[in-house]
Amino acid sequence: MSLQNHQYQAIMRKYDEIQLKNRRLMNKRKNEVYLEIPKIDEIDKKIADISMQQAKKLLNGDSSALIQLKKKLSELSKEKQKLLSENHFPADYLKPIYTCRDCKDSGYTADGEKCHCFVQASIDLLYTQSNIKDILEEENFNTFRMDFYSSDIDEQAGLSPLDCATKAVERAKYFIRNFSYDYQNILLYGNTGIGKTFLTNCIAKEILEKSFSVLYFSAARLFALLGDATFSKTDIIDNTIQQDIVECDLLIIDDLGTELTNAFVSTSLFTCLNERHLRKKATIISTNLSLNEIRDKYSERISSRIFQNYIIIKLYGDDIRSKKRLSNI
Repeated sequence: MSLQNHQYQAIMRKYDEIQLKNRRLMNKRKNEVYLEIPKIDEIDKKIADISMQQAKKLLNGDSSALIQLKKKLSELSKEKQKLLSENHFPADYLKPIYTCRDCKDSGYTADGEKCHCFVQASIDLLYTQSNIKDILEEENFNTFRMDFYSSDIDEQAGLSPLDCATKAVERAKYFIRNFSYDYQNILLYGNTGIGKTFLTNCIAKEILEKSFSVLYFSAARLFALLGDATFSKTDIIDNTIQQDIVECDLLIIDDLGTELTNAFVSTSLFTCLNERHLRKKATIISTNLSLNEIRDKYSERISSRIFQNYIIIKLYGDDIRSKKRLSNI
């Protein structure tokens, strides 16, 4: 993921802020524990002294110093945990605090690779997605309301909107549970205002919390971005955007069908879906179009790619947005 120097520095400053915040929290915990359990303060000082003594021995050629150090540190650590538990503190209360344990808030894993949290930070910065996380705090499974869906049976479908929504949520949760090892895609379709984007946001939040990278676009913005990149004079920009779109763990295309469809859009959509399928990278598409309208609006190779490789989920019922507005009056 191509970042300019100032963008890279901006991300690394965020890591510095996270580390500082966690150090302050750790110091606060230590002061709290030392006040409550003075013995732990003594143990920590003993650990520092022993570590220095054994380090000197190791430098002087005592090969057994490291083994002795590990043994003593283990004994003192168990003593600390016991004291914490006896005084109603969690046993790990004084262990280092990390927002991301995989990179220890450095942005890089032990093998020198960019951490998944760095990748997502780059996505947020490059594609101005940071506001999506604020939306996800409001739109998630904890706030998903079934009471907006009618329990009246639709004669044509043989299901009620409530039954349909319940099945959709079950399928979404199955997709989330198996995301790391079972390649799947989802097409969510139905009328405007019935919860497609809300359910998509529920999925996105869960996938992000599993430490996978998520890239979100409305269809109009996706193709505008690809158009700008393709027809710009800078090949590097084009390659970067194309690479990010096909390689992120989950790509979300919201409101497919609202874009101005032309030959470029059709080609770009097919290339995107095909490349992600070849890489086994998951995609979620939401649309107001019916299956027949998808077939008519896009080429046969696009519609067949979607119908063959996507879990197709339909939502229907009354406009939930209107219901929410009325309920707030």
